[in-house]
Formats: sequence, C-alpha cells, structure tokens
Amino acid sequence: MARLLLILALVATVFWVYTIVDCAVQPPNRHRGVSKPAWMAIVILLPVLGGILWFLIGRGRADKPVLLRAPDDDPEFLGRMSASARADQDERIRRLEEELAQLDSEADDPRPPKPKTEPGDDPGKGDDDTRGQRGAVG
Repeated sequence: MARLLLILALVATVFWVYTIVDCAVQPPNRHRGVSKPAWMAIVILLPVLGGILWFLIGRGRADKPVLLRAPDDDPEFLGRMSASARADQDERIRRLEEELAQLDSEADDPRPPKPKTEPGDDPGKGDDDTRGQRGAVG
C-alpha cells in the first residue's frame, strides 16, 4: 500500500508541475474564464484539482494555427494580384531570360574578338618601326 501511495504522490507531483508550466507558458489570450495570474494561483494552491480545472475549463484552444507560406504559395495573395501586375511580371521575366540567353551566346562564342583598327592603318604594309610615326624621317 505504501508503494501505491508513493507512486500516486509522484504522479500527482509530476502532473502538478506540468500544469503549472503549461499554464505559465500559454499566452494570456488562451486563458478562459479568469485571468492568467488567477489561473496560476488556482493551479498552485489546488495541486491536483487546480490542474484538472485548468485542462477542463481554463485552457483555451488555438483558433487556427498560423501557417506561414511564401507569397507564390498563398492563394489569397495570388488572388489579390491583378492580371496586369502578373502580365508585367511575365514581361520582365521574358526580357531577363532573353538578356541571359544573349549573354550566354556571347560567352559561348569560340572566336576571339577582332581588334579595332583605324581607317588609315593597313597592318600588312610598312615596317613595324615606322608605324604610327608622322613626318620626315632622317
């Protein structure tokens, strides 16, 4: 019989501590009936009965869990977007993809860029020493 009472006392103590912690961590808007400090006093002063009352009466349920979603996964957000905003966004994406494709094609070109030459220069004529000199040599 003593073992049974010891086990019951241990279970009651664990339940009491659990209800105190549960009551303390709940936001104030989840307490029904009386205020949060009043529920804390009830749970602490009436160990087992206070815990039972807390779970039956005082602990409110969450209305709706807050589900955070990305804007493109949220149907409400997508519904609020106007058709013109979507069309503008599609047009910007299309232009960016074209620019990216153009940059990729320029980067993939195996030919080296041609050097720029001036109209009077003819690379095949004359010595390299006199190239670019103006006036009489002598």
